[in-house]
Amino acid sequence: MGRSLATRAASTLAALLLVLCTLVGGGAGPAFAYDNPDLLPDHPTPVIDLARALTDGQRAELEEHLTGFEADTGWKLRVLTQYERTPGLAVKEFWNLDERSLLLVADPRGGNLLNFNVGDALFALMPRTYWVELQTRFGNQYYVRDHGEDGAIVDALAAVETCLERGGCQVVPGLPNEQWVLTLATSILGGLIVGFAAYPRQEGRTVEWAWVLLLSPLWVILFGVFGVAPIVTRTDDLLPLLRNGLGFSGAIAAAYLIAQNTVGRSRIKPDEG
Repeated sequence: MGRSLATRAASTLAALLLVLCTLVGGGAGPAFAYDNPDLLPDHPTPVIDLARALTDGQRAELEEHLTGFEADTGWKLRVLTQYERTPGLAVKEFWNLDERSLLLVADPRGGNLLNFNVGDALFALMPRTYWVELQTRFGNQYYVRDHGEDGAIVDALAAVETCLERGGCQVVPGLPNEQWVLTLATSILGGLIVGFAAYPRQEGRTVEWAWVLLLSPLWVILFGVFGVAPIVTRTDDLLPLLRNGLGFSGAIAAAYLIAQNTVGRSRIKPDEG
């Protein structure tokens, strides 16, 4: 009886695992799962727009731009948009992709529009974290909803070109508004910590520097690492820095006054009695 129950449990578990593996593996396959050279154009072009993500004018303009960029810099940037049809591995031979090549694949069937096939020479200038950030910034569904698939493709290529002209990047240039809001929030949080740490615990003191220094690893990380560093590494604009600095300072003053008139007053009064 016990062996029968154990056998049934094992069978049920195996069935559940099989279903789970089927569900996980049943999504869209790799961008280059097979060869289908019939879908390739009969003339040289840096853009293959099977999904019709670009207008005829946009495609012609992008083809001219990428051809000129390759002639000027030697970097080969290619674009493939696909949906239900894909040429697969045939594009590698068609474009002769090498270490100085970048292939941007735009396919809306996945959770992110953009995928990148990056040559080794580009990895030497922009690390893997750069390409992950590039994909998540321009290929997410919210960016595509606001700017369109064509906008996501063009903007991602523009960011790559900017970094190649600079000789490489560690992060994607530009500061999206949502990222700045996050840096502002961490700056304010860091200021609140400083303000609460600085309120006087004893009569006659103005600032508790010992507490401020004790909590410095926390507020320095929040303000310096998460509030300032993402800005200075992505843009030369001083306005976000000024706003974050004001948020940090204002949070310090607010937290200091609140703590001094609530917690601080209640702690000092017993000593007076």
